Amino acid sequence: MMHSSEQSKVSAQPTPSVVSDPLQAQRHGTVVTTEGQAEPYLRIENAYKQFGAFVALKGIYLDIYPGELVCLLGPSGCGKSTLLRIISGLDPQTSGRVIQAGQEVSSLPPSKRDFGIVFQSYALFPNLTAAQNIAYGLENVGRPKAQIAARVEELLTKVGLGQMGHKYPAQMSGGQQQRVALARALALSPGLLLLDEPLSALDAKVRVKLRSEIARLQKELGITTVMVTHDQEEAMAMADRIVVMNNGYLAQVGTAYEIYHQPNSPFVADFIGVMNFIPGQVTATDQIRCGDSYLQAPRNDVPLNQNAILAIRPEDIQVWGNKAPTGLLNGLKTVVEGLEFLGSSYQLTLHPAGIIEQPIWVEITAADALQFDLSIQSKLTIQLPPEKIRVFAAENP
Repeated sequence: MMHSSEQSKVSAQPTPSVVSDPLQAQRHGTVVTTEGQAEPYLRIENAYKQFGAFVALKGIYLDIYPGELVCLLGPSGCGKSTLLRIISGLDPQTSGRVIQAGQEVSSLPPSKRDFGIVFQSYALFPNLTAAQNIAYGLENVGRPKAQIAARVEELLTKVGLGQMGHKYPAQMSGGQQQRVALARALALSPGLLLLDEPLSALDAKVRVKLRSEIARLQKELGITTVMVTHDQEEAMAMADRIVVMNNGYLAQVGTAYEIYHQPNSPFVADFIGVMNFIPGQVTATDQIRCGDSYLQAPRNDVPLNQNAILAIRPEDIQVWGNKAPTGLLNGLKTVVEGLEFLGSSYQLTLHPAGIIEQPIWVEITAADALQFDLSIQSKLTIQLPPEKIRVFAAENP
């Protein structure tokens, strides 16, 4: 469940700082910009969207800069597709403003806005060839035939379909159809490219290949791009910045590295990747009591004697086996309860004695696993490095 403290206004590319007052975050921003910072190409100001009694977006502020690829990421129903539709004008906001290239477009219909869009369903004309689909928008605005032909040929080449302009959608694979849809969206050289889960209908291998090609083409063209996705790996691989959304709010905005390694809430920490959560109580500004153990942690703002959640990634946990040094900081004795071979790595499910009821997940390379002679009920000593720990205040029940 998201709370109002997770609202945020994003005003620049640097890492947003965490603020405790949501209204201050909304009105004054959560980052410090540097001198000479480029003006945002796209600005969302205090956008609300209501469907009857349901509020889908709750005061969204977001700045997107020229040439950025920004991914809107979150669980189903979080508001990411609604926000994309507001940007495009397909579903106008209830209140708030949309500003593109310095011009307010809040009340303009989609036909008057400068964007190209690619949908999950491709939305190609089945009775037109690939080349004719790409040419459609150019013909509607009255471009000369020679110019249209040159532009279509250029785009077919850019998306890797140089010899397939004569084919109809039914004669093409899903990945090829999506390339045609992308070329069609780029045909009029829009200032903004919108991608609405463009890869989700494709199989895994095609999806990975096409996401790399889209990211490469986006950088080559320098086109400002907003992409909706539910795929964390896709967002982390493609985006300059990720906008994590939940319950109509912006939960956190940052680079993939920042979102993964510096989550600002348990929700973000849990949504991106795999995270261990260990409940405890703050006994000092840099110490958490978890069951019978006292663990050193980064200095944090959780008040003394208050309940807290210690969070750490499985791959950040150090495995020592039975050869742990004496006096190991944050060392825990555990028993192996689960063992999964994942090819290049193993995921271990460990039970730490005297700490918590739920298990701790640890990920180690297959090469490292060989030295421990792992099996169910093996005893391992692990270490939770303090610098890898995040501490959050426990939410009220």
